[in-house]
Amino acid sequence: MNRLDGKVALITGAGTGIGRATAVLFAREGARVAIAEIDAKSGEESAHLAGNGAIAIPTDVTDPDSIARAVKTAVGHFGRLDVLHNNAGGSTAADDTAVEAPLDEFWRAIKLDLYGTFLGCRFGIPELIRSGGGSVINMSSNVALMGVPGRDCYTAAKGGIAAITARWRSLMRRTRCGSMRSRRRRR
Repeated sequence: MNRLDGKVALITGAGTGIGRATAVLFAREGARVAIAEIDAKSGEESAHLAGNGAIAIPTDVTDPDSIARAVKTAVGHFGRLDVLHNNAGGSTAADDTAVEAPLDEFWRAIKLDLYGTFLGCRFGIPELIRSGGGSVINMSSNVALMGVPGRDCYTAAKGGIAAITARWRSLMRRTRCGSMRSRRRRR
Protein backbone atom coordinates (compact mmCIF):
# COMPACT_ATOMS: atom_id res chain seq x y z
CA MET A 1 0.00 0.00 0.00
CA ASN A 2 1.30 3.44 -0.93
CA ARG A 3 1.36 6.29 1.59
CA LEU A 4 -1.17 8.42 -0.30
CA ASP A 5 -3.58 5.76 -1.57
CA GLY A 6 -7.11 7.16 -1.63
CA LYS A 7 -5.96 10.75 -1.07
CA VAL A 8 -6.61 13.72 -3.35
CA ALA A 9 -4.07 16.53 -3.64
CA LEU A 10 -4.35 19.96 -5.23
CA ILE A 11 -0.95 21.46 -6.06
CA THR A 12 -0.62 25.04 -7.28
CA GLY A 13 2.28 26.00 -9.51
CA ALA A 14 2.86 22.38 -10.50
CA GLY A 15 3.77 23.04 -14.12
CA THR A 16 7.51 22.94 -13.43
CA GLY A 17 10.12 22.60 -10.70
CA ILE A 18 9.18 21.66 -7.14
CA GLY A 19 5.45 21.58 -7.94
CA ARG A 20 5.91 19.17 -10.84
CA ALA A 21 8.22 16.95 -8.80
CA THR A 22 5.68 16.92 -5.98
CA ALA A 23 2.85 16.00 -8.36
CA VAL A 24 4.85 13.10 -9.78
CA LEU A 25 5.85 11.86 -6.31
CA PHE A 26 2.34 12.18 -4.88
CA ALA A 27 0.88 10.27 -7.83
CA ARG A 28 3.55 7.58 -7.47
CA GLU A 29 2.53 7.28 -3.81
CA GLY A 30 -1.10 6.72 -4.86
CA ALA A 31 -2.64 10.20 -4.68
CA ARG A 32 -5.03 11.52 -7.28
CA VAL A 33 -3.53 14.88 -8.22
CA ALA A 34 -5.06 18.11 -9.49
CA ILE A 35 -2.44 20.43 -10.96
CA ALA A 36 -3.45 24.10 -10.69
CA GLU A 37 -1.13 25.93 -13.09
CA ILE A 38 -1.30 29.28 -14.90
CA ASP A 39 0.56 27.86 -17.93
CA ALA A 40 -1.93 25.36 -19.36
CA LYS A 41 0.65 23.58 -21.51
CA SER A 42 3.11 22.92 -18.66
CA GLY A 43 0.19 21.91 -16.42
CA GLU A 44 -0.91 19.31 -18.97
CA GLU A 45 2.68 18.06 -19.27
CA SER A 46 2.88 17.66 -15.50
CA ALA A 47 -0.43 15.78 -15.40
CA HIS A 48 0.84 13.44 -18.12
CA LEU A 49 4.13 12.87 -16.25
CA ALA A 50 2.35 12.30 -12.95
CA GLY A 51 -0.11 9.78 -14.37
CA ASN A 52 -2.55 8.04 -12.02
CA GLY A 53 -5.44 10.06 -13.46
CA ALA A 54 -3.88 13.45 -12.68
CA ILE A 55 -5.69 16.45 -14.14
CA ALA A 56 -4.50 19.93 -15.06
CA ILE A 57 -6.62 22.96 -14.23
CA PRO A 58 -5.61 26.32 -15.71
CA THR A 59 -5.40 28.54 -12.61
CA ASP A 60 -4.24 32.01 -11.68
CA VAL A 61 -3.68 31.85 -7.91
CA THR A 62 -3.84 35.66 -7.69
CA ASP A 63 -7.46 35.64 -8.89
CA PRO A 64 -9.99 34.55 -6.23
CA ASP A 65 -12.48 33.26 -8.82
CA SER A 66 -9.79 31.22 -10.57
CA ILE A 67 -8.46 29.49 -7.44
CA ALA A 68 -12.01 28.91 -6.15
CA ARG A 69 -12.86 27.31 -9.50
CA ALA A 70 -9.73 25.11 -9.33
CA VAL A 71 -10.68 23.80 -5.88
CA LYS A 72 -14.27 23.22 -7.02
CA THR A 73 -13.06 21.41 -10.17
CA ALA A 74 -10.70 19.17 -8.20
CA VAL A 75 -13.38 18.24 -5.67
CA GLY A 76 -15.97 17.77 -8.42
CA HIS A 77 -13.64 15.47 -10.35
CA PHE A 78 -12.19 13.44 -7.48
CA GLY A 79 -14.94 13.79 -4.86
CA ARG A 80 -12.84 15.23 -2.03
CA LEU A 81 -9.68 17.10 -1.08
CA ASP A 82 -7.10 15.75 1.38
CA VAL A 83 -3.94 17.72 0.60
CA LEU A 84 -3.57 21.36 -0.41
CA HIS A 85 -0.06 22.27 -1.53
CA ASN A 86 0.29 26.02 -2.10
CA ASN A 87 3.44 25.96 -4.20
CA ALA A 88 2.95 28.74 -6.80
CA GLY A 89 5.39 31.60 -6.39
CA GLY A 90 8.86 32.80 -7.13
CA SER A 91 11.33 35.63 -7.36
CA THR A 92 12.53 37.67 -10.33
CA ALA A 93 15.70 39.52 -11.26
CA ALA A 94 13.88 42.79 -10.50
CA ASP A 95 13.91 41.99 -6.76
CA ASP A 96 16.33 44.15 -4.80
CA THR A 97 16.60 46.02 -1.50
CA ALA A 98 13.63 47.97 -0.15
CA VAL A 99 15.36 51.14 -1.30
CA GLU A 100 16.08 49.94 -4.85
CA ALA A 101 13.37 47.41 -5.77
CA PRO A 102 10.62 48.65 -8.08
CA LEU A 103 7.37 48.96 -6.14
CA ASP A 104 5.63 46.85 -8.79
CA GLU A 105 8.04 44.01 -7.99
CA PHE A 106 7.16 44.20 -4.29
CA TRP A 107 3.44 43.94 -5.05
CA ARG A 108 4.03 41.17 -7.62
CA ALA A 109 5.84 39.07 -5.00
CA ILE A 110 3.21 39.76 -2.34
CA LYS A 111 0.33 39.03 -4.71
CA LEU A 112 1.74 35.80 -6.15
CA ASP A 113 3.46 34.29 -3.12
CA LEU A 114 1.52 35.54 -0.10
CA TYR A 115 -1.92 36.40 -1.50
CA GLY A 116 -1.91 33.27 -3.69
CA THR A 117 -1.23 31.15 -0.61
CA PHE A 118 -3.91 33.01 1.34
CA LEU A 119 -6.48 32.40 -1.42
CA GLY A 120 -5.52 28.73 -1.73
CA CYS A 121 -6.18 28.30 1.98
CA ARG A 122 -9.35 30.40 1.89
CA PHE A 123 -10.96 28.09 -0.65
CA GLY A 124 -9.11 24.82 0.02
CA ILE A 125 -9.32 24.50 3.80
CA PRO A 126 -13.14 24.28 3.90
CA GLU A 127 -12.91 21.30 1.50
CA LEU A 128 -10.26 19.64 3.65
CA ILE A 129 -12.56 20.03 6.65
CA ARG A 130 -15.51 18.58 4.67
CA SER A 131 -13.29 15.59 3.85
CA GLY A 132 -12.65 15.00 7.56
CA GLY A 133 -9.28 16.77 7.73
CA GLY A 134 -6.10 16.75 5.75
CA SER A 135 -2.83 18.56 5.19
CA VAL A 136 -1.91 22.05 4.03
CA ILE A 137 1.61 22.54 2.71
CA ASN A 138 2.53 26.19 2.20
CA MET A 139 5.84 26.80 0.48
CA SER A 140 8.00 29.34 2.23
CA SER A 141 11.77 29.74 1.98
CA ASN A 142 14.83 29.97 4.15
CA VAL A 143 14.88 33.69 3.30
CA ALA A 144 11.76 34.03 5.47
CA LEU A 145 13.94 33.39 8.50
CA MET A 146 17.30 34.83 7.57
CA GLY A 147 16.82 37.14 4.62
CA VAL A 148 19.08 37.38 1.61
CA PRO A 149 20.63 40.69 0.56
CA GLY A 150 18.92 42.14 -2.49
CA ARG A 151 15.79 39.97 -2.26
CA ASP A 152 13.60 42.06 0.02
CA CYS A 153 10.37 41.61 -1.96
CA TYR A 154 10.61 37.80 -1.96
CA THR A 155 11.74 37.80 1.69
CA ALA A 156 8.68 39.83 2.74
CA ALA A 157 6.29 37.54 0.85
CA LYS A 158 7.82 34.31 2.15
CA GLY A 159 8.06 35.71 5.67
CA GLY A 160 4.35 36.46 5.51
CA ILE A 161 3.65 32.87 4.45
CA ALA A 162 5.62 31.50 7.40
CA ALA A 163 3.84 33.84 9.83
CA ILE A 164 0.30 33.23 8.64
CA THR A 165 0.90 29.48 8.43
CA ALA A 166 1.98 29.49 12.09
CA ARG A 167 -1.24 31.32 12.95
CA TRP A 168 -3.42 28.89 10.99
CA ARG A 169 -1.64 25.91 12.52
CA SER A 170 -2.73 27.09 15.97
CA LEU A 171 -6.37 27.23 14.82
CA MET A 172 -6.63 23.96 12.92
CA ARG A 173 -7.61 20.83 14.75
CA ARG A 174 -7.97 17.97 12.30
CA THR A 175 -6.13 19.66 9.47
CA ARG A 176 -2.34 19.75 9.55
CA CYS A 177 -0.97 23.06 8.33
CA GLY A 178 2.73 23.51 7.74
CA SER A 179 5.11 25.88 6.03
CA MET A 180 7.84 24.11 4.10
CA ARG A 181 11.20 25.76 3.63
CA SER A 182 14.65 24.56 2.85
CA ARG A 183 17.07 24.47 5.75
CA ARG A 184 20.82 24.37 5.83
CA ARG A 185 22.26 21.38 7.64
CA ARG A 186 24.42 22.12 10.64
CA ARG A 187 27.74 20.37 10.69
